[in-house]
Amino acid sequence: MLEHVTGMSATIGGAGARLAAAPAKPAGGAALDQILIASGAAAALTAALLVLGWGHRSGRITVLARAADLATRGPGRGTPGWAALPIPVAMVSLMVALLGMYWDISLHISHGRDEGPLANIAHYPILVGLFGIFTAGVLAVVLPRGERPGAASLRITRDWHAPAGGVLLAGAGFYALLGFPLDDVWHRIFGQDVTLWGPTHLMLIGGAGLSLVAMMVLEREGRRACGDTGRPPGWLRYARRCMHAGGLLIGLSVFQAEYDFGVPQFRLVHQPLLIALAAGCALVAARLWAGRGGAVFAVLFYMVVRGGVSVLVGGVIGELWAAVPLYFAEALCVEIAALVLARRPLALGAVSGVLIGTAGFGAEYAYGQVAFRLPWTPDIVAEGMAMAVAGGVAGGVCGALLAEGLHGRSSRPAVARGLFAAAILAVAAAVANGLVVSVPQGRTATVTLTGVRGDAAHRTAEARVEFSPADAVDGPAWVTVTGWQGQGLHVDRLVKVREGVYRTSGPMPLHGEWKTLVRVHDGRTLAGVPVYLPDDPAIGAKELPAPPRFTRDLQGERTILQRELKTDVPGWLWAACSAVVLLCTLALVLSLGWGVARIARRLPDRPGPAAGRDGERAGAGA
Repeated sequence: MLEHVTGMSATIGGAGARLAAAPAKPAGGAALDQILIASGAAAALTAALLVLGWGHRSGRITVLARAADLATRGPGRGTPGWAALPIPVAMVSLMVALLGMYWDISLHISHGRDEGPLANIAHYPILVGLFGIFTAGVLAVVLPRGERPGAASLRITRDWHAPAGGVLLAGAGFYALLGFPLDDVWHRIFGQDVTLWGPTHLMLIGGAGLSLVAMMVLEREGRRACGDTGRPPGWLRYARRCMHAGGLLIGLSVFQAEYDFGVPQFRLVHQPLLIALAAGCALVAARLWAGRGGAVFAVLFYMVVRGGVSVLVGGVIGELWAAVPLYFAEALCVEIAALVLARRPLALGAVSGVLIGTAGFGAEYAYGQVAFRLPWTPDIVAEGMAMAVAGGVAGGVCGALLAEGLHGRSSRPAVARGLFAAAILAVAAAVANGLVVSVPQGRTATVTLTGVRGDAAHRTAEARVEFSPADAVDGPAWVTVTGWQGQGLHVDRLVKVREGVYRTSGPMPLHGEWKTLVRVHDGRTLAGVPVYLPDDPAIGAKELPAPPRFTRDLQGERTILQRELKTDVPGWLWAACSAVVLLCTLALVLSLGWGVARIARRLPDRPGPAAGRDGERAGAGA
């Protein structure tokens, strides 16, 4: 299969041309003037937000009170203003950030490094969206005035209490925003890591995606604070809960974006793990929190938003298309399991996880043959399914704990904490297993160019690739030629001629800024052979030409795909910095778990008939 995606729409054509025409894009941190401009803008926005909050708290500014009152009359019916206003602000902001993230990933794949953070047009919706999430959290914190927003609220001062969900939402937004300046520091120390899974990049994604849990907590606090007064129609409550769960599915799915575009820099078994983890957590929570059909409707919301982003980025803006995992089979697995286990949430989470990791894996395998640039292959079936089961069960248990907490019910604290810790450790172990790779020694690839076309500025060619020894590649997950960062993306799955010999199915780019290489993923082997690499003065790298015939060693992919990384930085420094980011992320996850446990403890489910009227107990057992 050959996929060669190029082109920019007139909307961003000028920005893309400037991006491509830069003589030497910086390979470290941003220029000082851009840092000062960005820092000044952030400081001004933060100051404006603080002034607005202070004005509301002191009674001198009434715009927030009026906006909150208006929000309680719309979709926020049944919740007080301190929840009715921040939740839609956060949800819209998250969608804006999602659009920016996929647009930004597409630009980096097709154009490589930025000239600077302000030169990348996709950074603006990311910044606006992340600041909007932070703003929503701050609004939830400052809006309660002259009242205590429920028994789960946190005391700020003697007469100021803030909802726990608002504090968590502000924290998640701040954590995501913090990834931007830290990303610049990271690049200055280690060079550019052009991968989604760079530690500071994961801060941006994790903070934004996990903010949905904080929104769910805030919604629960708001509903309980209002009681039966102004209770919204059942369909509106159901729709809101499905949308929140669908939003969580979207947020957790962003971690798969490299696979969606077809340029993953990690083993393929990570993809079924991530799909199952997202499905287990979000869809089990949807079914238990919203009720019958909740998992299916959460997927429908996911498809509208996530599919819409792909259409906007790939169709309207004119950048690269990203595949969209389907999740409908996984939703059906959850709904079927709930027919028997809806009143046993933890059992439902575990059984749903097993079904997601097996039947769901099979459905995504079949769907991926036509939807993914790098379809799953028999090479990953055994390990990939085991990873999917681990991710599905861990996610399903977390989803069940989340839904139970939102309903005001929970297992014994020791049991809940033990299951939550076990789920985190299971995911960590599965991710670590996928990160164990090897680079073969003493193996080479001889590339013979055929059908060479064009002059030096437009040169393309087909190729015959012969590996030595011939059994160096045996039933691989993929053998491809990948070309990227030359104003497009070229992914060509090579055709096997005979043992150890492959050929391209179309011409590959060998000119300009294209970085073109042969990629081999076989078991735990992740290796590459550079075919053509451009001159890059910013990192002191010379052009690697593609002569008519050449033999080169198989080497680690990372040294080719992340060519800008500095090689003179001590390994312990990278490990230490990564550990700090990991610990901060773990702190965010544990904080969200604490928030869910707090509302389960402070806002328990109402016993007896009142519970049925409130819909809490009925929603879980429907």
